[in-house]
Amino acid sequence: MTSARMNRRAALGLAGGTALALASSGALARGVKAPQAWDRTVDVLVVGSGFAGLAAAIEARTEGADVLCIEKMSIVGGNSILSGGGLASPGNDLQVAAGIKDSPELLLADMLKSGGGLANVECAKVVAYGALDAYRWAKDFLGVKFDRLGYQGGHSVARSACYMNGNGANMVGPMAKKAKELGVALETRTRLVNLVTDEKGAVVGAELVKGYVFPKEDSGTRMFVRARKGVVVAGGGFSQNVKLRMLHDPRLGPQLESTNQPGATGDAMMAAQRIGAADVQMDWIQLGPWTSPDEKGFGVCPKFVESSVGYGLMVDPKTGKRFVNETGNRKVRSDAIIATGHPAVILVSEENAGHVPPSTIKAGMENGSIRRFANLDELAKFYGINAESLKASVTRWNEAVAAKKDPDFNAKIFKDTKENKGVFYACRLWPRVHYCMGGLAINPKAEVINTDLNVIPGLYAAGEVAGGVHGMVRLGTVSIADCVVFGRVAGRNAAQRKI
Repeated sequence: MTSARMNRRAALGLAGGTALALASSGALARGVKAPQAWDRTVDVLVVGSGFAGLAAAIEARTEGADVLCIEKMSIVGGNSILSGGGLASPGNDLQVAAGIKDSPELLLADMLKSGGGLANVECAKVVAYGALDAYRWAKDFLGVKFDRLGYQGGHSVARSACYMNGNGANMVGPMAKKAKELGVALETRTRLVNLVTDEKGAVVGAELVKGYVFPKEDSGTRMFVRARKGVVVAGGGFSQNVKLRMLHDPRLGPQLESTNQPGATGDAMMAAQRIGAADVQMDWIQLGPWTSPDEKGFGVCPKFVESSVGYGLMVDPKTGKRFVNETGNRKVRSDAIIATGHPAVILVSEENAGHVPPSTIKAGMENGSIRRFANLDELAKFYGINAESLKASVTRWNEAVAAKKDPDFNAKIFKDTKENKGVFYACRLWPRVHYCMGGLAINPKAEVINTDLNVIPGLYAAGEVAGGVHGMVRLGTVSIADCVVFGRVAGRNAAQRKI
């Protein structure tokens, strides 16, 4: 295959590391040429203002760099502001207080198991061994408040330090505040169009659109920003880009909605691909098994579901029977629900629902996605479930609760799980496109790799835009650890780069 053909395919975003396998030793594609005069010059340009982008910007600024952080949407936060979980961190204060034993080695083992042997082990190690420091940094340096410990499917133990009220804004807010206090220039409605490279292929800046109004392609004014030290790409995934996700997985058409904010279209990733950045595992696109067809976007049901698994049960309304491990990883649960061809129902007794944030139940009941029932007969009638089959399933589950062992699907049952009886809460579930495990190829230093398998000087990536860190399945709240850990790595290395 000629270099030209290889680069064309790389620019289209080959899946599963194919771009790496097909790399040749020919010249790589180039970005746009540097202008005769730059409109602005900084040390480090950060693209994206979610957890990864803000972490990179703060870290780079802490290292003494002049930093510009841009966001193409009208508000700061990207997908991170919608996050409903927390930060997976072995050994955090909440774990210690609960007497739970954990370690970076156990987190790494969980990540690799969930990743099905496809995760970049060295990059996964960076996350697993850096997660506790990321938690301490967020708590002590940024002032993020964590109010409870959460369990996510696929983890060996509860290790998710949940930010206040399970709302990503309660972490984005302190991050943005700290960035501004440190002197980071944080500018919204500014879109990355192209990366600028020199004659050797090093990234030296970017072509931007200032005053961009999503999704109007002709809005805004072009400008060129020079980045003396480097550019950190932290623009998130492409879950809202239906054409791109269907290129890699034709099943993920417009019939499946996404939990992501509208701007998650992969712009920054594609800009890097145009200069020869390799991509990996682009066809591993995760569905969230905890979203409800009775509300839009991410919604509030995911918080209800993840606080209920291990306490309540999920049933197929057509049979009234359980059909999957409720505490299994996201792929296991999503695939099982989709295989039935219709939404599932998760139910939990009011007593066991004490782990669900009250604000979540209130919001879900107000929008109609979460329902409260006086008894199982009332619940069965509402969802069209055979009442006797449902009661038999609940009885079987309660037997497992009493034995603290699930003989049917090996779901995790917690020590404080009680018999499910009396008043129940429930919601319907149907998966949505949630997270792209694939993205730009990086090394443990967050440096982007090109299709010749070499580092692209001056280009770094962190967060969902980077691929291969998680393998085929990402565990819940490990993405926040990934974003913070690799965001800091990218920002630090960009700021310290010798030029």
